[in-house]
Amino acid sequence: MVIRDFEPRDVEAIVAILKANQQYGHEEIDGPEAMLRVHQCQAAEFLVAEEDGHVVGMARGVYDGSRALLHIISIDPKRQRQGTGKVLLCEIAKRFKARGATDMAVTVPGEVGFWQRYGFRVTTRIMLIHPIEKVCDL
Repeated sequence: MVIRDFEPRDVEAIVAILKANQQYGHEEIDGPEAMLRVHQCQAAEFLVAEEDGHVVGMARGVYDGSRALLHIISIDPKRQRQGTGKVLLCEIAKRFKARGATDMAVTVPGEVGFWQRYGFRVTTRIMLIHPIEKVCDL
């Protein structure tokens, strides 16, 4: 397995993985154009797991100079429970640490067992508003 930076050619495969895992919430957040914007963002880490030339997983997060926040790890359902998530988690943590992070948070939209196995603990709630225009009637 190879862990590498996201490339625009990965979009279709990642969309398919996100949809298969019911993690494709909003086109403007998770869709192809959003992925291309994340790819251009210097604060972002956007990793892809590839095996035999096929995308089998992805991880995406940001480091703002103080805090590292992992937004998502998503693995092809046929490849789950084979260590791909762990490899992606370890690589993104390594990259955040190299950038100066001393801790890392993760947004978890469901089961927390995977994360707890690696030392994460439930501490706060993440709240979401979509679309952002709903904030103060922007």
